[in-house]
Amino acid sequence: MNTIKKILAVIDPSKDKQIALNRSFELARKSGAQITAFLSIYDFSYEMTTMLSREERDAMRDAVINDRKEWITSLINQHGGDIKVDCQVVWHNRPFESIIEAVLEQNYDMVVKGTHQHDTLKSVIFTPTDWHLIRKCPVPLLLVKEHDWPAGGQILAAVNASSEEETHQALNHTIMKEAAYLADLIDGNLNLVNAYPGTPVNIAIEIPEFDAGQYAESVKAHHVATTHKLAEQYQVEPSHCYINEGLPEDVLPQVANQLDAELVVMGTVGRTGISAALIGNTAEHVIDSLNCDVLALKPQGYKSPLDKS
Repeated sequence: MNTIKKILAVIDPSKDKQIALNRSFELARKSGAQITAFLSIYDFSYEMTTMLSREERDAMRDAVINDRKEWITSLINQHGGDIKVDCQVVWHNRPFESIIEAVLEQNYDMVVKGTHQHDTLKSVIFTPTDWHLIRKCPVPLLLVKEHDWPAGGQILAAVNASSEEETHQALNHTIMKEAAYLADLIDGNLNLVNAYPGTPVNIAIEIPEFDAGQYAESVKAHHVATTHKLAEQYQVEPSHCYINEGLPEDVLPQVANQLDAELVVMGTVGRTGISAALIGNTAEHVIDSLNCDVLALKPQGYKSPLDKS
């Protein structure tokens, strides 16, 4: 991304306050980006009305779409006329697919969508649109909550600095570049967080002469060194680096709350299928624990399963 030229702002038809549209206007005023206010709607009853002809059903569907366009236009007009905003309403029974199709067809730089706490049980049985987008959206996905972005606020980049995998290293730099760009855009402060694993308990039990304390210190020193090296490349002071022992899904919310962060920027590997169901992504585990926005980024070269090109 590095610059934002086209934003797809996802409208929530069940809400009066459109936090994604509001955030999109904030970003557009600072970046000069164009916005498309996007709504995906579907009503199964219109498809099942067998007493009506196809033409009559189409006319009813078009009337619903036009009504929603008028409503969205009224929302846009509340923000004044200083930003170019388009309005797009599509009839589609899978919202996440319609969003990704729009991204692929019209080359948006960012998708902005409001989010909320998911019911844990429902999240297991019915995967929310957010989770589909975290896994499959090919461009940066900004999930917005009810948290302001004041000047001088805190942006937290979540990295895996010590990974030797090229994919992870490249993703670290993608995260840092986007976080640094947004910190500059909103006049915020850039911070890094790196979680590292604790000493495996079974090693200490199986090998009596194993020095758990020394091992823990050497692991921490390695993570501190690699995190500071990464931070230095983006002019981030060591005092803005948080290197904590624990699982990412525990460490990230703790540090974000400690800083009262406005935004967490993190990578997601885009797992789908069985591995996603069994393992899940860190971003999915973290998002419900954060009281701030999340920018989810894919590795370079990621191709969405919906991309048929």
